[in-house]
Amino acid sequence: MNVPSPYLGTPQNTIAVLNKYHFVFQKRFGQNFLIDTHVLDKIICSAQITREDLVLEIGPGIGTMTQYLAAAAREVVAVEIDKALIPILEDTLSGFENVTVIHGDALKLDIRCLAEEKNQGHPIKVVANLPYYITTPIIMSLFESHVPLDSITIMVQKEVADRIKTGPGSKDYGALSLAVQYYARPELVANVPPNCFMPRPRVGSAVIRLACHREPPVQVEDEKLMFGIIRASFNQRRKTLINGLNNSSELMISKETASATLESMGLPSGIRGEALTLEQFAEFTNRICEKQ
Repeated sequence: MNVPSPYLGTPQNTIAVLNKYHFVFQKRFGQNFLIDTHVLDKIICSAQITREDLVLEIGPGIGTMTQYLAAAAREVVAVEIDKALIPILEDTLSGFENVTVIHGDALKLDIRCLAEEKNQGHPIKVVANLPYYITTPIIMSLFESHVPLDSITIMVQKEVADRIKTGPGSKDYGALSLAVQYYARPELVANVPPNCFMPRPRVGSAVIRLACHREPPVQVEDEKLMFGIIRASFNQRRKTLINGLNNSSELMISKETASATLESMGLPSGIRGEALTLEQFAEFTNRICEKQ
């Protein structure tokens, strides 16, 4: 990888940059910087970055992964929420003319507008080393805003990666699993131990790639209703699907309607939401729509 100095994928150079700017880690931003070149190579390789690509990086930190992305992509837009990191990024990325750093909150960024302006509306690739507290909001914001996306390659807490890629019957299966699988095909790229970061997090991490579907794998009449049903099903996951829906203030589905719908699908009235596949949730939603 042709990355100019300072080469940030090592502990020594990372420490040197942090000391130069007297940087203090902010707990509220969940900052953990990658210091393992092998993991960085895996991320770039799995993200399938080419010279044709516009890449959006969320949370560049001091620019470690940004350097790798810039060396591989046509253009990189890096969004960083911590103001203290902006002068550091200007320094570490000064050797790249194809990087734009934006100081701001990725959740408030108009990514659709960005794709139109810099990529003529073509699908972009997202790469991120996400703070654990904001992983789900970022992923769901990207999907639900229907931004043109090719893929999302992210570093997340191992537990979150397990939830994303699992299926019915697993204790990790839930609303996040179904939402991600509706929009993308998840693929686990690598497990990453705590010693690959500075400072070390308390838990293991994983790189997961979400290859976005061109068309959803299921046809559903009312996407918003389906996700409302899914959320209600897992809010009280030990309860039956019928009771979960009945207890939801968001939905107006009676026990009688839910029971009759399950029966018409050949499913028992005592079934829990965690036993249903994405296809079954879509079918259940479509049948509810027919009754309304």
